[in-house]
Amino acid sequence: MYSYTELSRQFEEKFTKRHFPDYTPGLYDPAQYILELGGKRIRPVCVLMSNELFGDINPDAFHVAAALELFHNFSLIHDDIMDKAPLRRGVETVHIKYGESTALLAGDVMLVQAYEYINKIKTGYLHRVIHLFNKMAKEVCEGQQLDMEFEQKTTIDFDEYVHMITLKTSVLLATSLQMGALLGGAGQGNQEHLYEFGKNLGIAFQVQDDYLDAFGDPQKFGKQTGGDILANKKTFLLIHALQTASGKTLAELHQLINSNPENKVEKSAADIPGL
Repeated sequence: MYSYTELSRQFEEKFTKRHFPDYTPGLYDPAQYILELGGKRIRPVCVLMSNELFGDINPDAFHVAAALELFHNFSLIHDDIMDKAPLRRGVETVHIKYGESTALLAGDVMLVQAYEYINKIKTGYLHRVIHLFNKMAKEVCEGQQLDMEFEQKTTIDFDEYVHMITLKTSVLLATSLQMGALLGGAGQGNQEHLYEFGKNLGIAFQVQDDYLDAFGDPQKFGKQTGGDILANKKTFLLIHALQTASGKTLAELHQLINSNPENKVEKSAADIPGL
């Protein structure tokens, strides 16, 4: 079996090309821009890894891997617009560099291109792959909507948070593993086991992302420090703080959440009694 590094290399060799026409560069260059920023390529590699568990890698797995990576980057473009994020992978986000309207269209065309890759599948799995892809895509949108709604709520419990990040982040990883297994000929039981593994992996991934948003080095993390704090995102850090704080500490936390001071991110835990 191939290592993660080798599978990542194999995918990158096939994926590193221009995925869009040369005409209408005002639309297609922004879409290509985010793809050329790199990324961890975790989702496409998950497709290949789970596919290889059941035999030689099916060539269709590379088409599905490309479709999922395009979908992931489409969702990042729209997510950055909604979060007003200035940085992605250490450089300007698409909407900052090209404008919000162009970024929206660039994201849309990436979603269309993802279906073009799915349409290249030559096996009898096409209808099942489309069903899984559509189910995942709708759930990601549901998770993003919940994430935005949570910004307006004073408190969110941990179970609500886990449900939201499962939809927003985890189902894409889970579906990547399930699709790879499906193309490898896995039975429904093994597909479901890999889906559950991917779902839990995605939850852990998002928890780590929440932590890095507050405490990560922006040079390594590639994002604006404290973006979740500025947007009042209900991360596990904030949920835990609100559940454990009391008295003056809790009051000051609520004051910071409900206001927009210039030092909202810079406000250190030492400045809030009890934290």
